[in-house]
Amino acid sequence: MQSVLRHILTVLLVACCFILPVSAQPSIGGDNSWYAVNCNIDGAQVYFDNEYQGEIQGGVLYVPVYTTGSPYSTFRVEKDGYVAYYGDINSVPGKDETIFLYATLNPVKTPAPIGGDVGWYTVHANVDGATVMFDNEVKGTISQGVLSVQVYTTGTPYQTYTLTKDGYTAYTGSIDRYPGKGETVDLYATMNPAPTPAPTQESPLSPVLAGGALLIVGLLLVAGRKN
Repeated sequence: MQSVLRHILTVLLVACCFILPVSAQPSIGGDNSWYAVNCNIDGAQVYFDNEYQGEIQGGVLYVPVYTTGSPYSTFRVEKDGYVAYYGDINSVPGKDETIFLYATLNPVKTPAPIGGDVGWYTVHANVDGATVMFDNEVKGTISQGVLSVQVYTTGTPYQTYTLTKDGYTAYTGSIDRYPGKGETVDLYATMNPAPTPAPTQESPLSPVLAGGALLIVGLLLVAGRKN
């Protein structure tokens, strides 16, 4: 019986010799701790100092760190379609401690059409093919008596409109009303043919030229008589 007990004790002592040194070794990097990154968008990717750590699931991502490791200084959370979130990491968790970090992602705003809602000007004119300008900005040409010009209701208002075409006198009018959303404002122009220039009259000969011409004619007559 005593020999059996001695054998058991010997086995236990040998086992302890192998187990104790292994259990006494600290884990690589030191004691564990965590950062809990909380975010409102699942699937968002988390980076610590540009080092990828994982994705948000169920509103949170736990990132294990070693208390004796190099501390992180910044974190970033991003996902396609959302504005990336940047934050600072100001403290390092102690052993078995968790530090909470928070990030809120907002959707990327789709830019609205320049100027906002739209309205129209309808320009009426009696001459097809006339070029229409708003404040010297070409908008198109008259076709079948009209031209529709789209404008933004919140844009800078135009002041004048001008119609031009070869052979016609240019027409300029004032724009004193701006269309609201979905509204149309009518503008009217009547173009008249350009005046036909009067024929150019030949100027009469000056007295000097006239006298010179008469002298030449006289000399020719005298020479003809002598012959």
